[in-house]
Formats: sequence, structure tokens, C-alpha cells
Amino acid sequence: MAKTFYITTPIYYINSVPHIGHSYTQVAADTITRFMKQKGHDAFFLTGTDEHGQKVALSAEKAKLSPKEYADGIVVKFKDVWKRLNINYDYFIRTTDDNHKKGVQFVLDKLYKKGDLYEGEYTGWYCTPDETFWTKLQSSDGLCPECKRPLEEIKETNIFFKLSKYQDKLKEHIKKNPDFIKPHFRANEVLHYLEQPLPDLCVTRPRSRISWGIEVPFSPEHVTYVWFDALLNYITGIGYPNDEKKFRKLWPADIHLMAKDILRPHCIYWPIMLMALDIPLPKTVFAHGWWIMGGEKISKSKGKPVDPIELIDKYGLDAYRYFLLREVPFGLDGTYSESALITRINSDLANDLGNLLNRSLTMIEKYFSGNIPKPDVVGALDEELKSKALGLADKIDEAMKDLNFSIYLESVISVISTANKYIETRAPWALFKENKLNEIATMLYYLAEVLRIVAISVYPVMPDAADNMWKQLGLSVPMKFDDMKKWGLIKPGIKISKGQPLFPRIK
Repeated sequence: MAKTFYITTPIYYINSVPHIGHSYTQVAADTITRFMKQKGHDAFFLTGTDEHGQKVALSAEKAKLSPKEYADGIVVKFKDVWKRLNINYDYFIRTTDDNHKKGVQFVLDKLYKKGDLYEGEYTGWYCTPDETFWTKLQSSDGLCPECKRPLEEIKETNIFFKLSKYQDKLKEHIKKNPDFIKPHFRANEVLHYLEQPLPDLCVTRPRSRISWGIEVPFSPEHVTYVWFDALLNYITGIGYPNDEKKFRKLWPADIHLMAKDILRPHCIYWPIMLMALDIPLPKTVFAHGWWIMGGEKISKSKGKPVDPIELIDKYGLDAYRYFLLREVPFGLDGTYSESALITRINSDLANDLGNLLNRSLTMIEKYFSGNIPKPDVVGALDEELKSKALGLADKIDEAMKDLNFSIYLESVISVISTANKYIETRAPWALFKENKLNEIATMLYYLAEVLRIVAISVYPVMPDAADNMWKQLGLSVPMKFDDMKKWGLIKPGIKISKGQPLFPRIK
């Protein structure tokens, strides 16, 4: 029976359409999922949209629509962008789904009966854009510590969740499980935050102030705080509390993937919610960095959006996906520029990968009428190339364990570069003049095998390009990870089907 693997992205807030930051998380999650499926795992990828709260209600009001009508229109745009990005998710959850709403109400009722929720009065500062409460100690200047916009002073009766009850238990879990929060320096940030007493979390809003939300079952005059509602998607999206079989199969999540700005809710609120529910914690919460442009985070709210669709239309889907994962170590911030994207496409994809495929197939056409030749005389250089290619599987497997996509792709490019140098050193044009067709046959068979292994390795990141390579090599069998560790799987005599250059150079 295949081992299960469950990965999630955050559910995206629908007050604006997707930008490069959203696409970064999606492409990473899609790549991990495809990789795990290649390895034979029963992988499940959950994504979706976060649709309640004051920001959505205000945006709907401006558009002269009901909140649900507004949400329906934005959700279509998210799904369209994910389709264009070739994001192969298994389930798209919406917080307006009936199953999710019932799940949230079930949790609220359970925690209330357990005594972990209580009614109290809140006085403090509230940031409407971030839908976050702050104490006066956290904001001495009346501005939101996160977005720097003015805070509103609020006094109201709400329902609170006893975060403080579980604070020590959470600290102990983080210290005992070094892979729970990644990169590891993020765990230190969370532990530093937990050094101070945790204020209990306000998990409701008065219906009189915010009507667009999930009704609290034991307090109809309140709706659920959008963060408490949203975090529960990770379990309601896989059947909790009604489909116990599905939930037990997939939970705990192997990876919660997100950007670093929502680390605190995922590493403090969420694990404590699970502890209170007596549900095991996810194995890993991974917070990646931001894309920076002009010294600031790329985001719609800061007026610095970068539209992934425009870049895909201009440079191609797989080139865009490759750039996102190759350019910077996953977990750190990366500086975006169009010139960096073009340089990466020309150097790695056009000059290296595309060139290797094109020149290898051109030689097979020229010297062997388009049929992959049978290897004959094998020399030291041939064995070196074979050894390098067969070592690739272990290298990318190790890189993927740490979600180190840049090292993963660097390892692939290293094999491609070795193969291109191998062509220059072996000099088939000189061998042809010496009538050494047997050596050329070995050389071209070895190059075909390297390209087969490379196609399998790049598939999770660039599925269309990998499929294109596969067809040009004349192959039709499925691409399995374990086949990267085997040599000689291409049968001599297969007819290639050379096509257009895989990645044309950008001038």
C-alpha cells in the first residue's frame, strides 16, 4: 500500500487577485506533490480560499455585490491562475463551503464545552486591513506593527480561547521536534515570542460590527474570527469531523507551506487549537521568504504587484516555474527583476538544457537516421557521464527533504553541463571523419539515457517541458523516480521525434 503524503498551502484571502507571491507557494507545493507522486506516494494537495471577514465585506460593498457573490467572482480568478500555472491540486476548499462551516461550529462547540473558550471584554487596538488585535504595549504609536496603518480603538464583549493554557506544552513540542518549524531559524523566532506570556486569543467578532462570518453556535450575536475559521480548513478539507476514515488516512499533515508573514498563526494559534482538540500536530510548518522589488515585498496592498500571467504569456510557463524555484534558496527572501528571469532562462534553460536536447537529437538524426543507436565501445569518459547521471536521484532526493529547490535544480544543471562538456570532449564530428561510428553510437546512446534521467528529474518543476523531452526521445512509459537509478532503459532502435527548441533564447 502506497504511503500517504499530505501537503497544504495557506488558503488565500480574496480581497485581491493572485500575484507572484501566491504563485510562489503554489508552484512549490505543486512541485513537492508531483515529486512525491513520482516516488509512488499517495499524495494529497489541499489549497483554497479564505472568504470571510471585514475586508471581504468592504470589498463586496464597493463592488455593489453581496459578500458571497463577490467571493464567487474572485474564486474563479484564483482557479484560472492556478490552471494556467499547471497547479495540480487535489481539493480546493472554500471557507464558505457548508462542510467547512459545520466543521468550524463543531470545533467551537467542542472547545466551549471543554472550558477552553470563555466570554470576556476586550479593550484595545484593532487593524482592519490585517483583521488583527494589538495591545497598547505592542503599538505605542497607534500604528499596526505589521502593515503600519492606523489602528482603531475598540471595546466589546467577545469569546476568548485559552492560548495560555497550552503555552508550555507548545514550547516543549517545538524544542523536542526540530523539524516542526522550518527553516530552523524560524523556530527560534517562535520560541523567542513564546518567552512572554501569551494573551488569550479573541476568536469572535460581534455580528453588529461584522456580519460576514460563521455564526458561533452557542452565541448567535457573534461570528467567528477569520483566522480561527481559516486555520481549521486543514482538517475540515480532509473530512473532519464527519469523514473519520479519510481524516485518519491523511492526518497529520506532512507539510504546511506558507510565506513567513503568517508564521505566528500557524506556529502558535494552530498547534494550540489542535492540542485543545486532542489532534496530533502537523509534522512540518515551512515558512518561505518573500519576493522583493525595489527594497519592498511584492504585494497588491503595497502597490507592487507582479502578475504571473503576464510573465507566463511573455516567457513561458515552465521557464517561470523554474525561475521561482531556482533563483533563491527556499526560505530566504529573493530579489525579483525581469532581467534576472531572462538571464536564468538563457543560461540554464536555453544554453544548457535546450541545447543538450537539440544537439543530441540532431546528431542521432544525422548519424543514425533518427534511431537511437545501440552502444558499442565504452570508454572512461562514457562511464564518468553515466556515473554522474546515476548519482542525480540521490542528490535531488536529499535536496527535496529540506525543500532546497535551488540545490535540487543546481544538481540537475550540473549533470546537463557535464553532458554538454562530454560532447565537446568526445567531438563526434572528429570521430565521424575517422569513421568511428561505433564510438559515436555509444556516445549518443549515453546522451539519450542522460536526457531520459534529466527529463524525470525536471518533471516536478517543469512538467510540460519534461513531457516534451519524453516525446522527442520517442518514449511513452511513465516517468518514475526509481528509473533515474537505472541505466539502459531506452531500447536501441527507438525512433526519436525531434521538435522545436525546448527553450528558445530570449534576445
